[in-house]
Amino acid sequence: MPEIREKVDVCVVGAGHAGCEAALACARLGLETVIFTVSVDSIAMMPCNPNIGGTSKGHLVREIDALGGEMGKNIDKTFIQSKMLNQSKGPAVHSLRAQADKAEYSRSMRKVLENQEHLTVKQSEVCDLLTEEYNASSADSDIATKRIIGVRTFTGAVYECKAVILCTGTYLKARCLCGEAITYTGPNGLQPANHLTDSLLSLGVEMRRFKTGTPARMDKRSIDFSKMEEQFGDEKVVPFSFSTNPEDVQIDQVSCWLTYTNGKTHDIIRANLDRSPIYAGIIEGTGPRYCPSIEDKVVKFADKERHQVFIEPEGLHTNEMYVGGMSSSLPEDVQLAMYRTVPGLEHCKIVRNAYAIEYDCINPRQLYPSLEFKDIKGLFSGGQFNGSSGYEEAAAQGLIAGINAALSIQGKEPVILDRSQAYIGVLIDDLVTKENFEPYRMMTSRAEYRLLLRRDNADLRLRKIGYEAGLVSRKLYEATVRKKKLIDQEIERLKNTVIGAAKENQQFLTAHNSAALKTGTNLAELMCRPELSYELLAEIDPKREPLPEDVIEQVEIEIKYEGYIERQLRQVEQYKKMEKKLIPADLDYNAVSSLRLEARQKLIAYKPISVGQASRISGVSPADISVLLVYLEHYNRSR
Repeated sequence: MPEIREKVDVCVVGAGHAGCEAALACARLGLETVIFTVSVDSIAMMPCNPNIGGTSKGHLVREIDALGGEMGKNIDKTFIQSKMLNQSKGPAVHSLRAQADKAEYSRSMRKVLENQEHLTVKQSEVCDLLTEEYNASSADSDIATKRIIGVRTFTGAVYECKAVILCTGTYLKARCLCGEAITYTGPNGLQPANHLTDSLLSLGVEMRRFKTGTPARMDKRSIDFSKMEEQFGDEKVVPFSFSTNPEDVQIDQVSCWLTYTNGKTHDIIRANLDRSPIYAGIIEGTGPRYCPSIEDKVVKFADKERHQVFIEPEGLHTNEMYVGGMSSSLPEDVQLAMYRTVPGLEHCKIVRNAYAIEYDCINPRQLYPSLEFKDIKGLFSGGQFNGSSGYEEAAAQGLIAGINAALSIQGKEPVILDRSQAYIGVLIDDLVTKENFEPYRMMTSRAEYRLLLRRDNADLRLRKIGYEAGLVSRKLYEATVRKKKLIDQEIERLKNTVIGAAKENQQFLTAHNSAALKTGTNLAELMCRPELSYELLAEIDPKREPLPEDVIEQVEIEIKYEGYIERQLRQVEQYKKMEKKLIPADLDYNAVSSLRLEARQKLIAYKPISVGQASRISGVSPADISVLLVYLEHYNRSR
């Protein structure tokens, strides 16, 4: 039989948030790339809440942008409300969150993909991964026994390629559950991908079954907003992308609304738990602990009298409203009854029922930190397929997988961000070194060095890496270099500008409820006082030159938190020492006689690339690491 055969460099499977970033990265690095999707209408779709960012997730979007990704630029073009979260706390946990126009976000990202050179969008289901035997002897770092040579679609077309990036999201053997009603579809009723799992299993890939869920959508006309608390966006909007002009995002914003569940809501849920697929044992997959359904909340937090419910618009050109905080898989009649007990929703009409969705994904311990499969050369993966949750986590992994697939084809070293460099580094390290029995969600508490990994300095941390990888232009990189120079110069000037105990200075301090000076000090020391700021000190600092707002922000943070920052930098130095101690891929852990059995089993399973990574594997103790260090010293001497 005749068949279609094409040759490309990279095949990206899936066009969600991970797939979009992966495909754009490869194409922008000059590789002929094809991105497959079960429906071109689902490109960058937001089947759950149409928002980007939030606590810690906003950090990820900023890092994606600093590395040359697209998500930040796209949300800046399509948001309808924006808020900076945690502003009452320190800068380490300030996180940007924007409500998107759901349809516009997808349409805008699709336009970017369709107009990207070297990128082809193809509506087709990939069913098989094509491989050949691989001799790893030529590369010490490889343990792969197979190599990717292409993919085959459901219609029989073959695409020969040098790398494949799997970004299948929640589509693999997906089924949606709403009470007793089960439909074998992907999110939003789209076609599932039913064939690729078998191909993966045949290649020895370890699969898992996870689940997530989404709340109902309501008809705006049936909601009584007078019984809810109105939630406004920020007066001054901060863009996600470092390359977005701040003036361009100062728009009229829509409102969101806050209401609460109550005792009646909880009683209805408890009375119908036997009809919930979660509690009836129908659902096989494990759900995200940090984003529980309303059934889980009521059962696990029985002492709480109420739970927050956010009513948020799906876009400017629809009456659909998203019911945040009440995801569910209860039957339709129970859903309607429980929603109608919530103030403002007494007469609500459901446009789309809430549902849970189950899907196949992988155990990510099979991946290197580059997101390449250890056993299959040229096979990369990102997003919910790796056992994570969230649009931002997906996009971050897709970007790294795309960069590294391209660099691998070009014969270059991969980009591997460590835990001290980026939230993306924490995310990927947690996925590939820790036992994750539920969909992984990024949180600020997971980042040990979060004072260094702030959303405001992502460009200073990562622009150079994006530039060296080839995704950031020279112009953008040089602008970041100039910004860093201005920050350093201004901090130095403030430290060297001495302020004496002159009368006008004392009056200034008294006026701002600050202690008078007994001797001379510098402006930097004064700025460390909580009641004073860079802006206020302008009154006694007549020689200062005008500086951009983003430079001033960095100057203030670096000075006010200098002691804490220096302490974290010392901690990072110790961390880096362990990361630099590399472990050969072919190391025989059975030959390390003093290792405990559990540690040996875990090290063989995870195949860590460094002692630092080995130390973070559950079941590997500090004593095991000491034994490993001694063995590696002898091993390296003998080679």
